[in-house]
Amino acid sequence: MRETNSPAMPDEEGDDDLLEFLDSPEHADANDAHLVHPWRVLIVDDDGDVHKATELAMQGLLVEGLPLSFLHATSAAEARQVLACEPDLAVVLLDVVMESEDAGLQLVRYIREELKLGAVRIVLRTGQPGYAPEIETVQAYDINDYKTKSELTRTRLYTVLTAAIRSYRQICALEANRRGLELIVDASTELSRLRGLHRFAEGVVTQLCAMLGILPEGLVCAQVGVDNDAEVRVIAAAGQYSGMINSPLSAVQIKTVRERLQQCLEQRQNIYDEGTCLYFGMSNGRPMAAWVDVGRDLSETDQQLLRAFCSNISVGFENVVLYGQLLDQAYNDQLLHLPNRNRFVELLDKNLKDPADVTLALIDIDDFSDINDAFGHHFGDQVLRAVVLRLGEALGLNTAMARVGADTFGLLGPSEHVSADNIQRVFLEPFSVSGERLQLSATTGLVRLTESAAVGSELLLDAQIALKQAKSQHRGSSQYFSSAMGTDARERFKLLKGLRAGFEENRLFVVYQPQVRLSDAKAIGAEALLRWRTEEGNFVPPDQFIPLAEKSGLIISIGEFVLRTSCHQLKRMLDLGHEDFRMCVNVSLAQFRHPGFMEVLTSALRDTGVNGRNLELEITESMAMEDTELVMHILADIKHCGVSVAIDDFGTGFSSLSHLRQLDVDRLKIDRAFVREAQTSSAGSTIAQMVINLGRGLNLTVIAEGIETEEQRQQLLELGCHEGQGYLFARPMQADQLERWMEQPAALG
Repeated sequence: MRETNSPAMPDEEGDDDLLEFLDSPEHADANDAHLVHPWRVLIVDDDGDVHKATELAMQGLLVEGLPLSFLHATSAAEARQVLACEPDLAVVLLDVVMESEDAGLQLVRYIREELKLGAVRIVLRTGQPGYAPEIETVQAYDINDYKTKSELTRTRLYTVLTAAIRSYRQICALEANRRGLELIVDASTELSRLRGLHRFAEGVVTQLCAMLGILPEGLVCAQVGVDNDAEVRVIAAAGQYSGMINSPLSAVQIKTVRERLQQCLEQRQNIYDEGTCLYFGMSNGRPMAAWVDVGRDLSETDQQLLRAFCSNISVGFENVVLYGQLLDQAYNDQLLHLPNRNRFVELLDKNLKDPADVTLALIDIDDFSDINDAFGHHFGDQVLRAVVLRLGEALGLNTAMARVGADTFGLLGPSEHVSADNIQRVFLEPFSVSGERLQLSATTGLVRLTESAAVGSELLLDAQIALKQAKSQHRGSSQYFSSAMGTDARERFKLLKGLRAGFEENRLFVVYQPQVRLSDAKAIGAEALLRWRTEEGNFVPPDQFIPLAEKSGLIISIGEFVLRTSCHQLKRMLDLGHEDFRMCVNVSLAQFRHPGFMEVLTSALRDTGVNGRNLELEITESMAMEDTELVMHILADIKHCGVSVAIDDFGTGFSSLSHLRQLDVDRLKIDRAFVREAQTSSAGSTIAQMVINLGRGLNLTVIAEGIETEEQRQQLLELGCHEGQGYLFARPMQADQLERWMEQPAALG
């Protein structure tokens, strides 16, 4: 193979980058031909005179402003060798008949199908047209022109080459654009995996240099504020600039680099002279600029691709910044600039290597909501800052601190620092906040990690258990976690979880215990009682699961279920002819406090068609005394519906006569403990007598529960009690049993 140029020019290794020569000027002076890359044309012909004639005809001519450079092969086999090592050929002038009649045509297939060279233009030339008819050849082979050698005069040959080279140039431009867009997509895909701003910016430098075919050498700067005087810092760098990360732009020693980056940020546009500087606009007013030393002038195609890259990557920068903000908000408290609960749990899960001599503490500021109510939330925020400052000063740098709740802080550190005594000392002296001296106290739950089997976030639960235990003692106290404490709490949690499942799977049901008139044991009604049978068939006592239901809020749904079920059964009893039958249903304070309670009550009466006079709601004495105003208000609404009210467990609390007189109730129920004691001691009998006398004095019906013997019934009758319920008369029973029991004649036992 030999290569010649027209006009003649020395051999040189030229840059293979298509983008560079595609942007060359349309018209170039022939004297400057050695400064540009020529169009390379391969002549494949077994006639040496054809090679010479072609070169001679094209000597001194420019095509699209560039000279021609010729490569030569005298056979199809030799041409294959040339094509294998010369990737940037523009045109192949190919003889059809050489070592065989179809050697040229087979070479066409080789170029298109095996080498996959779609851009190179192929012009078939033949001196024997009969061997390859023109129409059939054009139809069967991917060629661009077909000429007989006699046709190719100087002018015709120039026209053919010009048309072929223009086509080649357009195809190359399209291919360059396609490759550039692929690079942009690949770069964006790769960068989308980088979430940190520094890593993303570093990736931008790397991908940018890869697109331009240069070594990763450059840096990215970010303007850290929206003011004109805000300091510009380097957030990513590569190559010789890698040591500049986190440095101010003023520290960059190369003046041109420094000035171009500053100019790019100020002008808010890309700059392509004396190095390439790209601008990335940001909606937060903190734009970024990237500088890379390309080492050459960029073509218009390059610049178009870079503009697309910048637009795409600007969105990526926006997403990374947004992700960083979301991450910050997800893991850090914005007010106190402390880790939040999520970050603290992560610390417990991942970073705790050695639990020896390490203690976890949860500190809850007592009555903080009262401070907010009295002084406002802004003052409350200042109080929290003051507490954080003092805790930090007292517990040292080796202690991790986080805000895990509105007024609750988590501490994790050496046991000698994180101790009950040290924490209490923090709150001994008053805090000075906005000119106010404020005495605070805090309740603390602590966990020595060596004394807990829990790991990670479960440790926080242990600390919460200890904190709750401390609060149950008195405010301002401290409590260390113990395994027994944890077992009790987890058993309660397990029980609550089972209760939720039991309610959802209809394993909770209502039974009814008849209530009778003591004088003749005639049934006058029944009390609805809730029961829970587990999946294994075991019964859980109500005094175990009812308090859990109340604390968890599940009692609202369960209470509505009991009320509606009881009203349906009440309607059934009335329809069976028991006209004066009374159904008693227990109601908790949580139900009373729920804003939808009265709607639940009225809809239950309406849906079942029950008259309110046949329904009685029972509330406990302690409940009536805990929130007297609320209870009195709800009682008035209940009475308006015609429903009667009883006070259950009367005598176990500390209600005053004045409170009792204010409550609009119909019945007092004597607790079973007094019924039992009335038979065994004079003091018990005296208490029972006092409750009965009090009820009768207020014109209330008195009913006693837990009556198990005839002697108890007789004694209560003598004391003046009106009604009773207990095993002496009937045990709690299901609805069908109650209906059969009511058909039996009144009988004791």
